Amino acid sequence: MISVRHSHERGHADHGWLNSYHSFSFADYYDSEQMGFSVLRVINEDRVAAGAGFPTHGHSDMEIISYVLEGALEHEDSMGTQSVIKPGEVQRMSAGTGVRHSEYNHSSTAPVHFLQIWIEPSARGIAPGYEQKVFAAAERRNQLRLVAAPDGRQGALSLHQDAYLYVADLQDDATVRFEVTPGRKVYMQVARGALQVNGERLNAGDGARISDERHLDLQGAPQAELLLFDLP
Repeated sequence: MISVRHSHERGHADHGWLNSYHSFSFADYYDSEQMGFSVLRVINEDRVAAGAGFPTHGHSDMEIISYVLEGALEHEDSMGTQSVIKPGEVQRMSAGTGVRHSEYNHSSTAPVHFLQIWIEPSARGIAPGYEQKVFAAAERRNQLRLVAAPDGRQGALSLHQDAYLYVADLQDDATVRFEVTPGRKVYMQVARGALQVNGERLNAGDGARISDERHLDLQGAPQAELLLFDLP
């Protein structure tokens, strides 16, 4: 079964410096039917104006992934990490027992466009941690590239949860197949473009809850950048 939630159905907050769309309940947006999917709790599509950002604030007991689509995101945290995240790079911060961090647009002239993703960890009170890795465009072109996994396999980031995140850039109507492990669920988020999933069309900003499917045939329509979550 594939249940699509279209882009315009998401929660929306426009603060001037921040234009944000919420796939699930977040901050002032609340929908009792949209509290997450399996261990996936947050997908926010954020556009932050030049020179603006999120001042220092705290998190705990959450796996937080940042995926930049355009521009550059500057990160600083209480673990001593200072970094800039650009397209093709993926960041994972395990908040664990508690982390304070800030996120700012690294540019003073252009906006930054990124996805902020929260995944519930398998255990509370773990030690905080940080990872950031580059995944070459060729590794994502017309194929699913694993970028986060519980054991960090295939050079992926490590997650404290039995969840896997794949990304792909499907171009020129290319098709890839994803085999779904029995009993597992899949959530798909279209970052850009459009694609067909087992014949169901998804456009930019759309999300899909998927269960009881043996496999997924993903075809660019004609091209798409997508995130696929393999969830317990």
